[in-house]
Amino acid sequence: MERPVVSTTHNLNPLTPVIVGVGQFTEGVGDPNYQALSAVGIAARAALAAFGDTGADTAVIASAIDTVAGIRQFEASTPGALAPLGKSNNYPRAVAQRVGANPKRAILEVSGGQGPQHLVTELSRSILAGNSSVALIFGSEAMSTVRHLAKAENRPDFNEEIDGDLEDRGFGLKGLITMSAVAHGLTDAPSQYALFENARRARLQQSRNEYARGMGELFSPFTRVAASNPFAAAPTARTADELVEPTERNRLIADPYTRFVVARDQVNQGAAVLIMSLRAALDLGVPEDKWVFLHGHADLRERDLLDRQDLSASPAAVMASKHALGVAGLDAAELATIDLYSCFPIAVSNVADGLGLSADDPRGLTLTGGLPYFGGAGNNYSMHAIAETIDRCRKEPGAMGFVGANGGTLSKYSVGIYSTTPTEWQQDRSAQLQIEIDDWPAVPIADQADGWATIETYTVKYSKNGARTGIVIGRLATTGERFIATGVDGDNDILSLLSEEEPIGQRVYARSFGYGNRVTTTDSRMRVLLPSKTPTLREDYDHILVHRDGHRLEITINRPEARNALFPPAHEELAEIFDAYFADPTLWVAIITGAGEQAFSAGNDLIYSATGKPNYLPTSGFAGLTSRRAMNKPVIAAVNGFAMGGGLETALACHLVVVDENAQLALSEVKVGLIAGAGGLVRLPRTIPPKLANELILTGRRMGAREALDHGLANLIAPTGKALDAARELADEIIVNSPTSVRLSLEVMEQTEGIADTVDAVTARMRAIDDLMTSEDMTEGLTAFAQKRPPRWRNR
Repeated sequence: MERPVVSTTHNLNPLTPVIVGVGQFTEGVGDPNYQALSAVGIAARAALAAFGDTGADTAVIASAIDTVAGIRQFEASTPGALAPLGKSNNYPRAVAQRVGANPKRAILEVSGGQGPQHLVTELSRSILAGNSSVALIFGSEAMSTVRHLAKAENRPDFNEEIDGDLEDRGFGLKGLITMSAVAHGLTDAPSQYALFENARRARLQQSRNEYARGMGELFSPFTRVAASNPFAAAPTARTADELVEPTERNRLIADPYTRFVVARDQVNQGAAVLIMSLRAALDLGVPEDKWVFLHGHADLRERDLLDRQDLSASPAAVMASKHALGVAGLDAAELATIDLYSCFPIAVSNVADGLGLSADDPRGLTLTGGLPYFGGAGNNYSMHAIAETIDRCRKEPGAMGFVGANGGTLSKYSVGIYSTTPTEWQQDRSAQLQIEIDDWPAVPIADQADGWATIETYTVKYSKNGARTGIVIGRLATTGERFIATGVDGDNDILSLLSEEEPIGQRVYARSFGYGNRVTTTDSRMRVLLPSKTPTLREDYDHILVHRDGHRLEITINRPEARNALFPPAHEELAEIFDAYFADPTLWVAIITGAGEQAFSAGNDLIYSATGKPNYLPTSGFAGLTSRRAMNKPVIAAVNGFAMGGGLETALACHLVVVDENAQLALSEVKVGLIAGAGGLVRLPRTIPPKLANELILTGRRMGAREALDHGLANLIAPTGKALDAARELADEIIVNSPTSVRLSLEVMEQTEGIADTVDAVTARMRAIDDLMTSEDMTEGLTAFAQKRPPRWRNR
């Protein structure tokens, strides 16, 4: 079937997407006409500017929009982020309402600086497929206003309740935030990017001064572009030395970054891009000299940070850039303009290295002035880069403009290549390339690092008060596993090492704790800084009660006001107590219970978690038990009342469970947005029928005492309030037996648990058998039996 033509000059599919309007808006807190606009207000101004840029009737354009897509503000980009002045519940439709549009579809994009270019490509495809005709994309930030007025007496209220469907795509943070990174303070962008930067310096074998000079020479031209850009937040030209020389104003942020080379987030900026089909452009009266076509495009995602083979580069970003050029049929030398995402120097140099571009390229590597100088408008910076590129393409018809947009930690990269030269839509192969990237081998990772290691990369974080924190990415000498660690507070030795000319490749010593891995220069230094404790029982604990009765140890969680819920200090005490129990040969059985009759333990203290204070587990796990290996002496859970979430996980980690008649057991994490990650998801399906375990886990349903007994989760039921008494009786039944036999029996059961074949498990070589043959208790047991007297166990 012959394709219809658009006009006499272009034999193109009438659904070919074309950019027809761009707009930008900014206001400074000190500007004469400062209006203190909200993010919605700023975006609306940029959108109206984009309508005006089309050269067509603004009202007609607005009424034709069927799709709007908004870039997520910083204050809506992470869970729990604050919006001091409030925000709209439906940002895209709030902006649409301000500009007179009533779209069928509204999108709120995921977090990340790749968003603007990704949406241009995605909605262009939607237009080509006939699913949209006119689409408006926009983004904005009012961070300067929020900071300026957050504590003002008559501060504005930016809250808006807007009706209408919203395609909220979520935060899009999967793989970008990990428990290990959070535990080690590796959550801020400067520290994360500094790791890449220092790895690149080492790969290039440059000195610190050489590399710093290179960063300054890379970004000095950016400052000159920003100085002439009316939309720039920091329009001041600076020399290379000014950018990288630490001063009181240009303080160190994270080695090797000073403040002048990191993205500036204190901005009030907005930008918008209007895309439509050629048919719509003709119908709406948009002149052809406004049309700009997307010649090349690509969207790729890098492996997660710690999985990457090389921490000095992002090959996926380079692959995306080269692929987009290939789709456009171009070489980098044929580009007229280039704008590389520039939150930090490495984001620019990574792609520039891959494309063979130099810092002094006469075309320049930015059109806006870059994020540190034009402004880091949250996730929306590249919308401004696209707007500037469209403007330049129109001024130089036929010229090709490149926009590279980066998101995450060199994680997501979207590329667009623009020109006024008419072209058919060209399909890209990003999906196939992504499969290739996902198949790249990952580096083995150790969440808990112990032993000698080498530094792979590093940074030192500087707080405003001058305090320093060293962060190391290392490789364990024994396994090659990669890990994150920080220095020990007050350890100047590791800070001195990280300040040497080349720390990368240096030997260090790591040790794991519940709160994270710590690293210093030597093992002897670690013993001085964090001496190992001899496992012993103290007389008093803040949150736990301990009572010895002969060979029995009774451990009571003493937080009845919180239903015996646990938080880090209590976990640490329990870990210390159980360390002492397993190390003490005179203690043969332990019982853990909760104070009062209401609860054994309600699990994790959610009220404490909500405070934002560090929330971690000791290396031995929840209650000092759930991740503990070699539990070769019996632990009995005396469950009085509720055992919820982590409370049930604690009971599941015990060898025996006694419940009272009122006991209620549940893995209730799904009811509060969590998962039973302290062993419940593993142990419950191995303890009771899997289908029943699935039901309990997925519904959070409570299981009563009788049901727990019937399905083998509990050993016996005691009258209400008598679980501890029944547990004591059970413990006494164990204590009359050989503690050596009990201990070795537990060891054999633990060691054979992972052997699937029964005969293989029975015939497996076990040191426990040899230990039993040479034990005094075996001899005593046989002798006592022959002499018809009670044995006198020695536990050896």
